[in-house]
Amino acid sequence: MKSRLSVLGATAAITLALAGCSSSTPSPSGEADGGGESAAPSTLQQIQEAGVLTVGTEGTYKPFSFHEDGTGELTGYDVEVITAVAEKLGVEAEFQETQWDAIFAGLEAGRFDAVANQVSITDERQEAYDFSDPYTVSNGVIVTSADNGAIASFEDLEGKTTAQSLTSNWYELAQESGANVEPVEGWAQSITLLQQGRVDATINDELTYLDYQKTSNDPSIKVAAETEEQSLSAVAFRKGSTELVDAVNTALGELRTDGTLAEISEEYFGTDVSQ
Repeated sequence: MKSRLSVLGATAAITLALAGCSSSTPSPSGEADGGGESAAPSTLQQIQEAGVLTVGTEGTYKPFSFHEDGTGELTGYDVEVITAVAEKLGVEAEFQETQWDAIFAGLEAGRFDAVANQVSITDERQEAYDFSDPYTVSNGVIVTSADNGAIASFEDLEGKTTAQSLTSNWYELAQESGANVEPVEGWAQSITLLQQGRVDATINDELTYLDYQKTSNDPSIKVAAETEEQSLSAVAFRKGSTELVDAVNTALGELRTDGTLAEISEEYFGTDVSQ
């Protein structure tokens, strides 16, 4: 994981900015809700008086927000992080499960105080929402077979074959790197083709690779290179929630200092992805 991308920076930056949450990117304008004015910002006082921080999340986005075996309690990296933040605020986290395409509209409509669902920070979103400090940091990575010594950078993908979903942003990065793309439906199929020697590599988010290795411990593959540009994911709030954002940032800082964020990261990814 030492090699880093020195060219294609602009493409990688765009790719990573869009890759930190679900594959589709809803408009941050509330159009899914029919437009209209946003609800008033949430205040720390209101939340502490109610004793509850209401949080929008998908509940179907493993390992960040999901139900174990499909029917168990809601759990995941984001769920545990925001639950720990709420405890620091002296309140309980109450999760409202919502489809990704409607999650920002729900925030604007006041259905919840915040969104915790691997929301990557982008310039467009920062114009529409307030964000906490990041609690997830991730790079894009090239994954190859463990014995592949020919690929150590994105430049080395020139003329090689990568397995990519044609609807993903990683497909664009593979093309920009000069790779021939073998279309696949997702990560699982990419790894199968890589293990079979039918492709040379696949590009994906580092978190996907870490999650896979945490559960599979697959010695047949490795990370050959990673991008310099990083995707930063944070808690999103309605604009104007300044006092609440400050309080959440203080909580995140304390959780980072006391090792809680690192502990939660290790549980889900086998390494610290919080900084």
